[in-house]
Amino acid sequence: MDLVAFLSEPLQYSFIQRGMLALILVGGINAVVGCFVVVRGMAFFGDALAHSILPGIALSYTASGGNIGSNLFVGGLGAGIVSALVIAWLTRNQELKEDSAIAIVFVTMFALGIAIISTQSSYAVDLTHILFGSINGVSHQDLLTMAAMTAIVLVIIGLLYKEFLIISFDLSLAHSLKLPAEALRLLLLILIAVTIVVSLQAVGIALMLALLITPAATARLLVKRLHHMLVISSLLGIVSGIVGFYASYYLDIPSGACIVLMLSSLFGLVFVMQSALNRLADRS
Repeated sequence: MDLVAFLSEPLQYSFIQRGMLALILVGGINAVVGCFVVVRGMAFFGDALAHSILPGIALSYTASGGNIGSNLFVGGLGAGIVSALVIAWLTRNQELKEDSAIAIVFVTMFALGIAIISTQSSYAVDLTHILFGSINGVSHQDLLTMAAMTAIVLVIIGLLYKEFLIISFDLSLAHSLKLPAEALRLLLLILIAVTIVVSLQAVGIALMLALLITPAATARLLVKRLHHMLVISSLLGIVSGIVGFYASYYLDIPSGACIVLMLSSLFGLVFVMQSALNRLADRS
């Protein structure tokens, strides 16, 4: 099979074209938001929030009579924002450490979601789609919603880039400049929640953290400046989404798993190369 046929064969189907576009959007937005998650040391928060959206998804799922559809986005977004607000409220005066608050909200919301979904007699199959994604089920409306949410998140980050940069690296400077650090932190938590819900159908809850963290962690091994990290992370996320998509099609493996394995392979390669270069530098 020649290269043109190899690349074009899957794209003859409209649902696969939508899936490809969705993966490009999801890969790019997760990589950008993931950079702030990585530099702020919020990986545990990202994982917890990915699981905390389950009750909202479950309520939308049961309200629709057990159908997986775009109404899950509304429920998931609501649950994600509520979880972010609760975590921010619990840690506002530092009476409760952030990791403890995240853990409490995480396990409570996830258990509540499982309890709600289990009331449906046919929940087992659809729960698999929720946990591991179903990229081939992306509708035209889903794609428009993903594009709109991605644009909103990127515009907000672009407008408040300097402020997010300051609160990510130097809180004392943020206070001295009289920046609303707590409001900016809350906004960043909400943006993470939106990003996670946007990506739900592509990779599911179970694999969400890899898409959010791995491209950013890989980029951080290569560069030190945040704006360079954002660009490289985005490229890694988008390229991994495309390559994972083709691997999924030709190997008949779920797309979410292929994308995560591709990201992990790139991270492993960069980590090994970086370690080797550091050892050579030490010897010299």
